[in-house]
Order: sequence, then C-alpha cells, then structure tokens
Amino acid sequence: MLQRDPRRTTVRRALAAVGAGIVVLLALGVGVLAGWAPQVRLDNAVSRALYAGDDRSVATDVLLEVLTTPGVAWFRVVVSLPVLFWLGTRRAWRTAGWVVAANVLIGPVTALLKEAFGRVRPAFENGGAAYDTLSFPSGHSSGIATLATIALVLAWPRLAARQRRLALAAGLALVVLVGLTRMWLGVHFLSDVVGGWALGTAWTLLVAVAFDALPGGRGALPPREGVVSGSATVPAPPGGSGDGRTP
Repeated sequence: MLQRDPRRTTVRRALAAVGAGIVVLLALGVGVLAGWAPQVRLDNAVSRALYAGDDRSVATDVLLEVLTTPGVAWFRVVVSLPVLFWLGTRRAWRTAGWVVAANVLIGPVTALLKEAFGRVRPAFENGGAAYDTLSFPSGHSSGIATLATIALVLAWPRLAARQRRLALAAGLALVVLVGLTRMWLGVHFLSDVVGGWALGTAWTLLVAVAFDALPGGRGALPPREGVVSGSATVPAPPGGSGDGRTP
C-alpha cells in the first residue's frame, strides 16, 4: 500500500483553503458591485444591530479602539520584530522571508481590492461616515487574519496536540473580536469583515505555499525536541531543515 506524503497533503489542504477563501471574497465582492439585495439587507441589519451608537461614551470609544488595534499594520510589525530577530539568530531566512512578505504585502493587496470594489463605508455620523477610505474588504480584518494565520503556521510544528487546539481557539477568538470591533465602531459592514477574513487567510496560506513554509517544508520550523503530538513524541530532526538553520 502506498503511503501518503504528509507534506503534499498539507499543501493540497492549504491550496483548497486558499481556493475557498478566494471564492468567498469574490462572491461577496460581486454582491457588493451588483448591490445584491439580500446581502445589502443583511449588511444593513447587522450594522444597525451592532453599532455602538453616535452617542457612545469616551470610555467605550477608547476600549473599542484598543480592541481593534491588533488589526492595524504597525501592530503586526511590532509583534513580528522579535519573531524575525529570533528567526535571524537561527538563520531561518526562508521562514523570515515568508513572514515579512505575508505581513507587508497584505496591506497593498487589500488597498487594491478596496479600489476595485469601491464600496463606501456605513453612513453613521461617528462611524464609517467619518472615513474617506473605502470599505470592502476590511483592512483590519484581513490584517488580523494574516497575523493569526502566520502565527499558527509558524508555531504548528512546535506545538503538542493540546497546545494546537488552544492556539487555534485563541487565534480564532482574536480574529472574530477584531472583526466585531469594526462593526461596533460602525466603520464596516458584515460582508467587509468576512471578506477581510477570507482575504487574509487565503493570502497568507498562498504565500506560505510559495515559500514552502507549511509544516514539513523548507521554510517551516522543525518540530521542537520532546513535543508530544497525540500519543507519540516527535524528535527534532538532526541537522535542521536544510535551510541554513541551526538545530
């Protein structure tokens, strides 16, 4: 019986996720361009239901701005710098390259799509109406999805099974929280947020495939010595991964 190559299986699954993300993004984008009535009604209803209000307190406004911060570009840069320094000490240049490429380029990619779809923001006095930039897809949502996906892909080989579940739950919770803050602040519609999530996840996985950075690839970190995956202990590979990294 032929054994499956785990690395190829991982790549196929990642590409399937990329395809799904692109389909979601384009489907929502077409709905935006066409003004598809069910999507417009749902967006408007969710926006009105979640918006924190024009008369929200200063404390509420500050709290929401803090909670939405993980989606901005400077936050991704700040949290990535220690990781990049650590990767540099290990001479994991391919790994560092995919982290930088995914993180830096998601902003321009999102901006190009905003211009292509041309959607204006929700018309709340102290919400989206105060912004001159466009709405679909949400840059904060694509940014946080990118950051969470980078963290999960990067750390996955070094986490035990229980740690993986916790990391995945924490990543999803942060992504959802940032998306909700965009609607609480009244600066995005639901489809903007979902489109941003789809874009960030698909983009990051696509870049990971291009850099061969998925678990088992040349740009992935090796398993940490002594990590338990399920019931088996996975030893660290003896000479690194062939990417110039020290073990």
